[in-house]
Amino acid sequence: MSSQNTAPENIHPEFHRMLDRRAKEELLQQKGRVIWLYGLSGSGKSTLANQLERRLHEQGRLVKLLDGDNVRSGLNNNLGFSDEDRLENIRRVAEVAKLFSTNGTITLASFITPKKELRQLARDIIGEQDFNEIYVKCSFETCAQRDVKGLYAKAKAGDLKQFTGKDSSFEEPATGQADLVIDTGAESESQSLEKLYQFVSTQIAE
Repeated sequence: MSSQNTAPENIHPEFHRMLDRRAKEELLQQKGRVIWLYGLSGSGKSTLANQLERRLHEQGRLVKLLDGDNVRSGLNNNLGFSDEDRLENIRRVAEVAKLFSTNGTITLASFITPKKELRQLARDIIGEQDFNEIYVKCSFETCAQRDVKGLYAKAKAGDLKQFTGKDSSFEEPATGQADLVIDTGAESESQSLEKLYQFVSTQIAE
């Protein structure tokens, strides 16, 4: 496609003619929101997100779960793990999450999101008023012991490059930066889920 065709002066968004967000939220009887869970591979992000999705669904909530591996197998299957590709991965996901949330859907995003700039990018795209940052904390050593996907063994053997926590750094949030910290290395799965559920319940309350 010619870059001339996609120049800003040739793009004419139609948002002003569409049904607004309020109409969608009134239909669903819920508020759209993005709950962004991040942490090392194996920290428990996907497990918590899946369980939370089911719990909210059972309560009649419309929920969409965006998971890192799922998105990379489809929408973002052309991206690798360089700093540039990680940024583009998060940018695309944040734009998709924003589409869901402004349509009244409670959106759970489960992505490693290793750098502070990536979390800020997601927050900026989605909007402060619709975004909650949840740090799923777990040490590299504990995640390596779990190694549910076999990725840590591959990274140790040198078969997996740019692995977060080993070749590529993970930046923990500063104190107070995350809206909630869930320490899955110190808490049981049920304790972590209950903590997450109670927090999210306050954010989506009418």
